[in-house]
Amino acid sequence: MAAPDKNLKFPLENYNRLCFLKNIIKNPNIIVGDYTYYDDFESVENFEKNVKYHFEFVGDKLIIGKFCMIASDVKFIMNGANHLTSALSNFPFAIFGHGWEHAMDGKQYPYKGDIQIGNDVWIGYNATIMAGVNIGDGAIIAANSIVVRDIDPYTIVGGNPAKEIKKRFTENIIERLLKIEWWNWDIEKITKNVRYLTDTDIEQFERA
Repeated sequence: MAAPDKNLKFPLENYNRLCFLKNIIKNPNIIVGDYTYYDDFESVENFEKNVKYHFEFVGDKLIIGKFCMIASDVKFIMNGANHLTSALSNFPFAIFGHGWEHAMDGKQYPYKGDIQIGNDVWIGYNATIMAGVNIGDGAIIAANSIVVRDIDPYTIVGGNPAKEIKKRFTENIIERLLKIEWWNWDIEKITKNVRYLTDTDIEQFERA
């Protein structure tokens, strides 16, 4: 049984504004899993432009799992955007030199870690994900949300700052889905059972 080719740049015939994201990424500090797609109103090349303040010397990573869905204008704010918050001034004196170049000697800017997106995550239009955030498998981020803290698996969040709206399933079903980890199956097994993935009956899915 055939499945879409994960190595295609544009998996939809005659449509170049949706891509399998891993196939267009050039930055080695952006890591994307198979079948994750990005849909842009203008050009898929906008994706890396929307990974903001991602400076090579900082070394932080944007890690996105498999089978994620990322809408147009989603932005990721990386650690290069951080300023001092506990100092007497926020101003980045050192970058301007001319007598200010030693302002940061013995100090460092805040570092919140990588952004990590799980598997089967849907990120809606114009959402913003901040540095250091971890988003669990199966989560949904509503359009225009600003995500400033970790999101649990299979949780729907929205707003600024994003807050939990509801869980997608009961805790029992969430635990079972996280144990199954269907996104790690080989593609032939996924293809064979894809009709169950678009249903709501987990018992039927487990039996399959």
